Amino acid sequence: MTADGLTPPTVPDDHPPGDDPPTLPTRDPAGHKGTFGTVVIFGGCAAPGLRMIGAPALAALGALRAGAGLVRLAVPGPVLDPALTIAPSATGLPLAVDGAGHLLAHEAVALFDAQASQAACLIVGPGLGPGAGPRALALRAVQQEECPVVIDADALNALAEIPELFRDFHASAVLTPHPGEFRRLAQVLRITHDPTDEAARPLAAADLARRLGCIVVLKGKGTVVSDGHRHWICRAGHACLATGGTGDVLSGVIAGLIAQFVRAAPPRSPATGDRLDLFDAARAGVQAHALASERWAASRRSDSGLLAVELAGELPPVIAGLRRG
Repeated sequence: MTADGLTPPTVPDDHPPGDDPPTLPTRDPAGHKGTFGTVVIFGGCAAPGLRMIGAPALAALGALRAGAGLVRLAVPGPVLDPALTIAPSATGLPLAVDGAGHLLAHEAVALFDAQASQAACLIVGPGLGPGAGPRALALRAVQQEECPVVIDADALNALAEIPELFRDFHASAVLTPHPGEFRRLAQVLRITHDPTDEAARPLAAADLARRLGCIVVLKGKGTVVSDGHRHWICRAGHACLATGGTGDVLSGVIAGLIAQFVRAAPPRSPATGDRLDLFDAARAGVQAHALASERWAASRRSDSGLLAVELAGELPPVIAGLRRG
């Protein structure tokens, strides 16, 4: 650690050697929906001129297709029903808004605290929009230590507005920035690596992971997963992923795998006997997401036109293919 509190740059170790693909534990054949964990997604926006409905619903589809037992959508009340129309297998939790459709920060945080005590994994950020309410939710998500959390999209941008963010960061968290979101966080944390430079991307992800004590999934061609000491680069994937909504599906997949396979305190712990750490759950999610894009491209004989909902539909056989044995 340097005098200004920054960690000097070092090249993280590859894990595992040779970029071997991650594997998943088997599922309990006698399990039920309570066995495989509950994912709660905080997202969506009902603000004037900025309706965002699809992002949290697509994250819900990703979590369900990855095998999560239950998914709850916590979105602003005015857009809850349309979101559930996209993901009807989820259940809904309305977030309170003011007369203009903006989140009421104190009520959103209270609902978050209630769900954090029950869920196996949380997602915060898809389509959440800007403002005081989203900022309060994002900050609460990284301050709490009760439940693993995936931080994505607008929650990352909200965190980038918080000076000395590292002092507030206590959660077991996976951050999933694309290069633009990474740059906003890097600026406040004084990280200088270029997230678009192939040679620098592992260093960039590792520095952010070390600075905040989290897992970083730096998205893009050759997505990098790092815990600050180990890093893994995804060699799979197809250019058809370059379309809106696919990142939301990724957040859902990672959260769904965390809910099933990452150890948590009872009673939220899944009943399976085998476990992953957050690093392995994140890279398994990235690998599954990438392979699903390849399946879609091969079946359609196309390099474009993928819909995020179709990507989610390709996940179950890919997830099955990652299981041990």
